[in-house]
Amino acid sequence: MTRPDGSPVRVLVVDDEAVLADMVAMALRYEGWTVATAGDGSSAITSARDVCPDAVMLDLMLPDMDGLEVLERLRRLNPHLPVLMLTAKDSTEDRIAGLAAGGDDYVTKPFSIEEVVLRLRSLLRRAGITAADGSTQITVGDLVLDEDSHEVTRDGQPITLTSTEFELLRYLMRNPKRVLSKGQILDCVWQYDFGGRSNIVELYISYLRKKIDSGREPMIHTLRGSGYVLKPAT
Repeated sequence: MTRPDGSPVRVLVVDDEAVLADMVAMALRYEGWTVATAGDGSSAITSARDVCPDAVMLDLMLPDMDGLEVLERLRRLNPHLPVLMLTAKDSTEDRIAGLAAGGDDYVTKPFSIEEVVLRLRSLLRRAGITAADGSTQITVGDLVLDEDSHEVTRDGQPITLTSTEFELLRYLMRNPKRVLSKGQILDCVWQYDFGGRSNIVELYISYLRKKIDSGREPMIHTLRGSGYVLKPAT
């Protein structure tokens, strides 16, 4: 996904949790996007002037000013700027207030990094900021995943996945031939502060292998001590 002139998408990530902001920024850079970060409202507004972002991920709970005020000032700079709001508040009133103030979408903490990426991609497409290629498919070898229809096939044969299996496979397919650690997979597919069993990744990798690789040349490989990698069958 690029801008119509072929240059990288520019995103501003605004969150006072530096570790979380860095994790989101890293995931967006894997998409090939240019990312700037800001830890408070004042620096966010300054960065928006300097960077002219195509989209903003904005935490509504900032140390120096209310996130809704930041949103209002961002709107003054660019009335059509897509804004994805982050909030730890899970009440209907907070969501309505953010959307009424001009936010385009929201996610509630804790969230999966992959969800943030997908929502930003959707906002950029809806705003017409990115070049449209007409395809929602990811293809690695003979494995094809359609992000809109959630259909998956291998060598033309349909594969039925649960929602979590689908998100895990999508993450692997977006990073083909790249070794992904358990920690990276947990952060991006589950939640960045997931507190469940660490072997959940192994469990779901085994589920995927049974559906993707059973009776075929394997595509999902384990690198002991490093993580997992998906690559075309040889």
